[in-house]
Amino acid sequence: MSFARVYSAQVNLLSGTIVTIEVDLSRGLHTFNVVGLPDSAVNESKDRVSSAIKNSGFKSPKAKNQKIIVSLSPADLKKEGPFFDLAIALSYLLAADDLEFDSEKKIFLGELGLDGTLRRIRGALPLVMEAKRAGYEEVYLPKENAVEAALIDGIKIFGAETLKEVVEHIDSEKRPSLKNSQKTVFGERRLIKVQPKTEIIYKKEKRNSDFSDIKGQEGAKRGLEIAAAGGHNIAMYGPPGTGKTMLARAFSQLLPDLSLDDVLEITGIHSVSGATQGELISTPPFRCPHHTSSYVSIIGGGTYPKPGEVTLSHKGVLFLDEFPEFEKRVIESLRQPLEDNIVSISRSKGTATFPSNFILVAAMNPCPCGNTGNKQKVCICRPSDLDRYKRKLSGPIMDRIDLWVSVGNVDYKKLGEIGDGEKSENIKKRVENARKIQSERFQKFKRNITTNSEMNVKDLASMVKLDEKVRNLLDDSAERLALSARAYHRVIKIARTIADLENSPDVNSNHILEAIQYRPKVNN
Repeated sequence: MSFARVYSAQVNLLSGTIVTIEVDLSRGLHTFNVVGLPDSAVNESKDRVSSAIKNSGFKSPKAKNQKIIVSLSPADLKKEGPFFDLAIALSYLLAADDLEFDSEKKIFLGELGLDGTLRRIRGALPLVMEAKRAGYEEVYLPKENAVEAALIDGIKIFGAETLKEVVEHIDSEKRPSLKNSQKTVFGERRLIKVQPKTEIIYKKEKRNSDFSDIKGQEGAKRGLEIAAAGGHNIAMYGPPGTGKTMLARAFSQLLPDLSLDDVLEITGIHSVSGATQGELISTPPFRCPHHTSSYVSIIGGGTYPKPGEVTLSHKGVLFLDEFPEFEKRVIESLRQPLEDNIVSISRSKGTATFPSNFILVAAMNPCPCGNTGNKQKVCICRPSDLDRYKRKLSGPIMDRIDLWVSVGNVDYKKLGEIGDGEKSENIKKRVENARKIQSERFQKFKRNITTNSEMNVKDLASMVKLDEKVRNLLDDSAERLALSARAYHRVIKIARTIADLENSPDVNSNHILEAIQYRPKVNN
């Protein structure tokens, strides 16, 4: 047999694409060509594959006078990364009659070392999801990716450490030369489910902060509870050292646990980005990029668009400390993800749309030195510095942040008090109850959303009924504060969340008044 076909896959944005590997052998002086728009990593696979085949007990492709052509289709899709090494090796062995197996309904993934070992790849989860959707029945991949891949039900997952192990498992003729080799093939979902504690590794962020550890700041804690219950964006401002960062880190513990669908989606995103080592993301992500981070790292992009921090924080928290110190281009680019929960990136090579349904938690000082309004210290900023600092945040960005809370200095006596405040665990229960109320409301109105912050104007008209007294109060307040239409509707959303936390079926005047208090107290 001088021709063989084997199937593999590669990551394309946040999903997978099936790639067909075809190998043709013909007589002539030795050549080894890879066609089908391969990048450098794919083109160099011919050297990795040749050495891996030789060190697995077979005759090296380079030891024969033959023309080897490896075709990767679809031919118009650029092939990137080391996903195809295993498939190319097996396809060559099949074409050279060193191996006999049925390649249909099977996907082979993995990078090969020169000694034939299989190395971990990124994006295993979306690749397996695509294989299942396309009707494949078995996936062979590196052992390090097997647990992650086994999250997908309805398809058999086999993890191996070497090329030789895969050959022994699939070779229908059981070659004598490989008879005494050790075989280690594992990874079917049913086996992993038997011993979840030893097989499944959950990735948990180190979150040691608890609301009970933070003295004072009751107003900020209340604002964060509302933000968690309704999925609202929040900004905290105040002098340095008052606990803004601690509050933000403790905030992530208030969010409800992720569903299995969310775990799959988030783990897939992080796997594609190379942000995991095969673990499962079982808790809401908490991302905290430094204020010197570039536009591409925050929003995403590149020649071939890749996700940024706004996508890696999907279903979780994006904490931007020292918010005004971020590059102005970065801050302004948050407009679309904050409004639409997606980010669209257009490049000459194509357009990509990534999910970005996160809760923004921003922290900032009132001025560059941080002491404006501080009764204990004197502000040393010049008027021009204050004006420049205020201009870093535009009106449209401030409008998109639902809650603004002040985090002031705490009395020293409170810092030394003994006694625990309310624990995050207790607050989380109220947040979960409020989320449950919202879910039931959205199901009643047949809306595929999860939090109050996602309601549009039409949803507000149908789901949030305000009586005449409450409506007049809201209208008068909006007129005095010169609220924009967006801010007006956000006040209603916040009031609805406050009512949900109190198990109130209706939004009353107290809910509206509290919601209005969270609008920014600075001039745009």
